[in-house]
Amino acid sequence: MPRDRIDRTGEMAAFLAIARDGSLSAAARGLGLTASAVSRIVARLEARLGVQLIVRTTRTLRLTAEGESYARAARRILADIAESESAVADQASPRGRVRISTASAHGRLVIVPLLAEFVTRHPGISVDIDLSDQVADILGGRADVAIRFGTLPDSPLTARRLGDTGRTVVASPAYLARVGTPEIPADLARHNCLDFNFRRAEPGWPFREEGRDYLLAVSGSMSANNGETLVQLALGGMGITRVGRFHIADELASGRLVPLLERYNPQDREAIHTVFVGGPSMPARVRVLIDFLAEALRSPRGSPPPVTLSPNERGATLSDSAPSDQPVPRAGPAIALS
Repeated sequence: MPRDRIDRTGEMAAFLAIARDGSLSAAARGLGLTASAVSRIVARLEARLGVQLIVRTTRTLRLTAEGESYARAARRILADIAESESAVADQASPRGRVRISTASAHGRLVIVPLLAEFVTRHPGISVDIDLSDQVADILGGRADVAIRFGTLPDSPLTARRLGDTGRTVVASPAYLARVGTPEIPADLARHNCLDFNFRRAEPGWPFREEGRDYLLAVSGSMSANNGETLVQLALGGMGITRVGRFHIADELASGRLVPLLERYNPQDREAIHTVFVGGPSMPARVRVLIDFLAEALRSPRGSPPPVTLSPNERGATLSDSAPSDQPVPRAGPAIALS
């Protein structure tokens, strides 16, 4: 038989069926072939390889040492072929499960409302989203994509900037009617200020006055480790808080919360990135999710390509203009969303 006419993968599959079933006739039934056809496949293999692969008696069938070695190689080769074909098919029509990790508030308010459109565009993909302020270990396989706020430390992961967010000082009309409205930042000293209590929280609220940026220490009767709780407290008339704009878009639009001291707002921004394991082997289902999020959350400045942090840039915020799709920063410690 000419060399290029040999169906080696078919031979391997038949041989593995024999090894699995321990019988030529059982293997033949599973393959939809006759027992004589399967016997000829074995004979052809042994003749070409020049070794005996199977020892047969009237009652038993066992693999020789060479047969065991061939079976191991065949399993590996067929598995590689299946994986390669799956990867190619995945690129053409992404499918499978993709796992997202994001902090509770941002996930509920921003990411979850986008997912219906994503699965409509990509019906072959199922989404598993974890809303938690705990950090998912992407390198350990606990998530495919994580959303992180702020500066990212160096790591082998890849990051893509989705945009940024700022914070605003707000209170309810009921609170302001009862206690009064602060006109300058120093007025906050006589107000109940509701602040974050996590260790990353700044030791005060930033303001800009007469061209000078400074932190103003604030105090109040309550603090919380997440922005949603602070918003609820403010809505209940408990005091004044400073939270991320994404927390309060609806409340500001409806007038249930009122922005304060905007002329003193330093307009500080916090970058939002998605982090993931990048590179050419990244599954298409992960890539299309990242592209979708970048499109849906694109900031006015646009959504730049993925970027890399080198070891000597540890702790630096990812640049908008860095090169694309290279290993990058690790998801690092969770940066609590606000």
